[in-house]
Amino acid sequence: MVIVVLALLAGVHRYLWRRLVGDTTAEGSAMRRAGTVAAYVLPLLSVGALVSGRAGAPFWLQRVLAWPGYLWLAAVLYLTLALLVGEAVRPVLRRVLERRADRAGRPDDADTASVDGANDTDPASDANNASIANHSNLSVDAPDALDAADAPGAGTSAAPATLVAEAPAPPRPDAPSRRLFVARAVGGAAAVAGLGTVGLGTYGVLRGPRVKRITVPLAKLPRSAHGFRIAVVSDIHLGPILGRAHTRRIVDTINRTQPDLVAVVGDLVDGTVADLGPAAEPLARLKARHGNFFVTGNHEYYSGAAQWVDQVKELGLHPLENDRVEIDGFDLAGVNDIAGESEGQGPDFARALGDRDRTRAAVLLAHQPVVIHDAVAHGVDLQLSGHTHGGQLWPGNFIADLANPTGAGLDRYGDTQLYVSRGAGAWGPPVRVGAPSDITVVELASLRA
Repeated sequence: MVIVVLALLAGVHRYLWRRLVGDTTAEGSAMRRAGTVAAYVLPLLSVGALVSGRAGAPFWLQRVLAWPGYLWLAAVLYLTLALLVGEAVRPVLRRVLERRADRAGRPDDADTASVDGANDTDPASDANNASIANHSNLSVDAPDALDAADAPGAGTSAAPATLVAEAPAPPRPDAPSRRLFVARAVGGAAAVAGLGTVGLGTYGVLRGPRVKRITVPLAKLPRSAHGFRIAVVSDIHLGPILGRAHTRRIVDTINRTQPDLVAVVGDLVDGTVADLGPAAEPLARLKARHGNFFVTGNHEYYSGAAQWVDQVKELGLHPLENDRVEIDGFDLAGVNDIAGESEGQGPDFARALGDRDRTRAAVLLAHQPVVIHDAVAHGVDLQLSGHTHGGQLWPGNFIADLANPTGAGLDRYGDTQLYVSRGAGAWGPPVRVGAPSDITVVELASLRA
């Protein structure tokens, strides 16, 4: 599988080099040399960014590799898509240029027409042309003929033989020049579109998530809990790119909504407490009347879940590890992520929900939407999840929809509703296209109100 992926990446980079460098630059030019070097260096940086964290590289090195390496992965995607669109445009543009050249008339055609016109109007020129033609038909023995003309006894009236060299045809806008123009036009447009898309997607992540608000009616919710607001934040992904400033933006955004409860539903970090502890510290400033709660995501189990559970406790968050608490008007439960099964710490719905009073409404925090069927079986009224990022990079949304019961937004499964947040950060490339980051304020509504 690894060999297939590497071969695919090599093929894609070869295609990018050909269309953006090979077809648009002169052989031996500085631009071609620079483009060729980039075609080797950038994919190596991407591989380094992907493996450095798992390989235990120093955090400073992870940060050095992350920015160019991950951004290039996003650039490869959108440059390739833009160039593939350009493949359809390329023959059309060539045909347009050919027709324009035909309508305008080629320079050599115009010169030929001028000579023909002159021949039609000047009979004397016909004779001259004939004389030139006769002399131009001299064979390779022409020098002997000239010698014979100069020999003693030759008639003085004979015109001296003259060699006439044919003038080179003027340059014409031929196919190679058109191909170069088309290659540069299509390649330039693809570069602007692809890199512009990455730039806008990066700005969207670094700017911070926007607030979404939805209302979810729950049949079992008492009137006293009507209007209860839960700020749902998932997939913050603190790491070598998104750090302390990113956490501050998220905390400030959540606090401005003045929620009753904050739910952090997994994938807080991509790294160890030693490297990312300071980046998570602003979470201690979260403010909610009924507290701040946390469940693990799959990335916590790649980063030392037990240490992070202890760390968030120190920051004032309440981890729900297959556990639940009673909130005014409903039960709030949380289960570990299914990635914890490899450590014997996977989700345990019986422990979290098995002995509860089912006449009360139940809200479940679970990182991955795929556990929704367990939630239905245990009488959960609302499950709050993340994990999918909404696809993060279009057309990844189609993959997210295929791999999850719900890719993003609110859905219903039997008597259980499922809300999936797109997340507040980004994994890998700090880029989002077609799946803007969000913090969602879920307002619970009582049908008894």
